[in-house]
Amino acid sequence: MMLAGILNKVEDSEKNPGLIRIPVGMLQTNCYIFWDRLSREAIIIDPGDEPENILEFIIREKLNLIGIVNTHGHADHIGANHDIRSRTSAPLSIHPADREMLTDPRKNMSLNFGLTIVSPPADSMLLEGAALSIGPWNLTIRETPGHSPGSICLLGEGMLFSGDTLFSGSIGRTDIPGGDSEQLLESIRRRILPLPPETLVFPGHGPSTTLEKEKSQNPFLVND
Repeated sequence: MMLAGILNKVEDSEKNPGLIRIPVGMLQTNCYIFWDRLSREAIIIDPGDEPENILEFIIREKLNLIGIVNTHGHADHIGANHDIRSRTSAPLSIHPADREMLTDPRKNMSLNFGLTIVSPPADSMLLEGAALSIGPWNLTIRETPGHSPGSICLLGEGMLFSGDTLFSGSIGRTDIPGGDSEQLLESIRRRILPLPPETLVFPGHGPSTTLEKEKSQNPFLVND
């Protein structure tokens, strides 16, 4: 389950936070667990499915789960919220523009797949500039609407968890309810492209990348 390549830069040192990617569900959504190696405090980003696999890692590593974060409200990113929230009592957070998706299978699009996914309501709302503290590490919220009205990225420690805003070689879909292609590109221009080129990008699906690579090779960005 561990990422190879650039993620090793995060893993190998006690001076760095712990990070694992667990692809889950039929759409292979990237669920990330980010933790502090000393305090064992941890957050889960986008537990989209397979709660047992996610919780197995939490238990095995003796992590203290202090938060569940959804980068947006689509079903493939929230599917394990209920089981993990009920078994850990960790608070759940999402941007307010997507909070109704948590409890409405029509809005989170699970009905499109013949499913009825209902998450607990959020315990707190994530807004631009809010900081999540995990031990000594901080991840800051960047609002990046476009894929959904409440899409966010988490930025910190040289890493960007980009949800479904930016992928390796692509960008998020906008041909779905709440999607807006111009808004998505503007979010990327304003909130992501000014970041340092060495920023490691961990998207909601597919392989990790770097901002430098996306600026030079992503067909949606190179001529933008």
